[in-house]
Amino acid sequence: MDYIHVRDMQFYGYHGVLIEETRLGQRFRATVSLAVNIEEAGKTDDLNKTVSYVGVYELCKEIIEGTPYKLIEAVAETIATRILADYEGQVFGCRVEIIKPDPPIPGHYKEVAVEITRGQFV
Repeated sequence: MDYIHVRDMQFYGYHGVLIEETRLGQRFRATVSLAVNIEEAGKTDDLNKTVSYVGVYELCKEIIEGTPYKLIEAVAETIATRILADYEGQVFGCRVEIIKPDPPIPGHYKEVAVEITRGQFV
C-alpha cells in the first residue's frame, strides 16, 4: 500500500455548537492521508496514474468553508465519504484529521481534534 498525504491545510469555517463559532467562525486545519497504489505513477511519471493533490485540497476547502456543521466529526466524515466516492477505484482508504486550534473553551490546551479512518488503511 502506498500513501499520499496532504498535510496541515488551513481554512476558515463556521462549524460548531456555540453561537460564537457559528457567528464569528474560526480557523480549521485538516490533514488527509490516502491509501493508494501509485507504483505505476512513480514508474511512468504520468499524472493520470495518481490522485490529484489539487482535487483533494479543493474538496476539503469546499466542505470546510461551506455549509456549517455542529461537529467536526461530521466535517471529517463528509470529507472521507466524498474522497472515497470521488476517487473510487483509486483511493482504497483515507484518514482525515480536523483540528480546531482556537475553540472557545476556557483553559490551557494546544488544540482539539478528531481523526477518523475509513476504508482499507493499513
